Amino acid sequence: MKRFPAVISLWLILVGSVLLAGSDSTESPTSATVASVATAGSVGTTTAVVAKPPIVVVLTVSDTINPATSAYIKRGIDKAAKRGAECVIIMLDTPGGGLGPTKDIIKHILASSVPVVVFVAPQGAHAASAGSIILLASHVAAMSPGTNMGAAHPVAGGGQKMDKTMAAKVENDLAAYARSLAEKRGRDLKWAEESIRQSKSITESEALKKNMIDTVAENLGDLMQKLDGRKVRLDTPKTVVLHTKGAVAERFEPSWRDRVLSTIANPNIAYILLMIGIYGIMFELMHPGAIYPGVIGVICLITAFFAFQMLPVNYAGLILILIGIGLFIAEVKVVSYGMLTVGGIVCLVLGSTMLISEPQTGLHISLTYILPVALFTAGLVVFLATLAFRAHRRKPSTGAKGLIGAVGTVKVAITPQAEGKVFVEGELWNASADEALELGTSVKVVSVQGLKVKVEKA
Repeated sequence: MKRFPAVISLWLILVGSVLLAGSDSTESPTSATVASVATAGSVGTTTAVVAKPPIVVVLTVSDTINPATSAYIKRGIDKAAKRGAECVIIMLDTPGGGLGPTKDIIKHILASSVPVVVFVAPQGAHAASAGSIILLASHVAAMSPGTNMGAAHPVAGGGQKMDKTMAAKVENDLAAYARSLAEKRGRDLKWAEESIRQSKSITESEALKKNMIDTVAENLGDLMQKLDGRKVRLDTPKTVVLHTKGAVAERFEPSWRDRVLSTIANPNIAYILLMIGIYGIMFELMHPGAIYPGVIGVICLITAFFAFQMLPVNYAGLILILIGIGLFIAEVKVVSYGMLTVGGIVCLVLGSTMLISEPQTGLHISLTYILPVALFTAGLVVFLATLAFRAHRRKPSTGAKGLIGAVGTVKVAITPQAEGKVFVEGELWNASADEALELGTSVKVVSVQGLKVKVEKA
């Protein structure tokens, strides 16, 4: 226990650094480049330098758009600029995400000194909601067969309904933002606005016909072939010609911090952290001084709330979860013959289902997580309630009540008129009885009055 504060301090520092600290990681690319080779001439020695092949930096975004995604893309673009890459290719597959991180990513793209290509891939992927806007802002937009984009209507960050005035303001602002990006990239302004106002979605072939993307490619290799020789006008402003044929694709992987934050932003993980936090706090309140459950619960709750700021949380669902936990606690204290447990299960399941559920982005908590948590909680409550019920019914084993029913032996004879002594539970007691009891008789304690016991023949 003496080392406990130091362990907790290290834990808090680790979690805090993950959530707050920046990352200056300098990840090395995963593919090597070609070095120079030396050849020997007939007279003397000369060194012939083979030109390095062009480099393309490839990023992968296959989750929700969140602050970690924005930081990852920024570092990838900076790495491409330092490496002198021909372009940055973002392999995109996302259900959407927060508007704040989306705008940050677009700012990074607009400020980039190298072309940014957004490629919706692999086949079956989609660029929905925020992903559609990022695709719209790219210098070159590409999609694989069997993919789609669109459905970018804004929703409230907390999952609650916005009033008409606020909804109209947000919608108009985002529609104007989309039109501005479409105009800058020479894309279809009308459809860009419809994807915001009407949540329209289109396939890769429709997107190509409507001039929302520049090309359709089967895979990364096919895309690099089609990008070769393409002129791209940057926002610096500068026009560059891409030389991607035979280029080396260097994959820039997310850092450990990016992975941690992206994992936390997963609705299922955030939900599990919330429940662990609630369990920890609840156990600490029921058993003050346990320390470990309380500390772990607080850390998990803070981490869960950090994740919730990146997710469309419905706070009505959170309230229902808390009510369900309250009903479970009440079941342990009050005998309701299971009614409070049933009510708690209903509240917990409904609240968990409502907590993060947004059709616009496809974010939700899976039932494969909700049902086990609900069943585990219900089972735990039933177990604790059973223990409490048995404890109430169990005969006391200490104190005056614990003596009642105990069997002892007469050490000094007892008559109805005179008290005697009995040996019970390792102690000698003054005893009375309604009948005569001789020395050595086995007796049972009937009642306790102060320091005297009343006995009868066992």
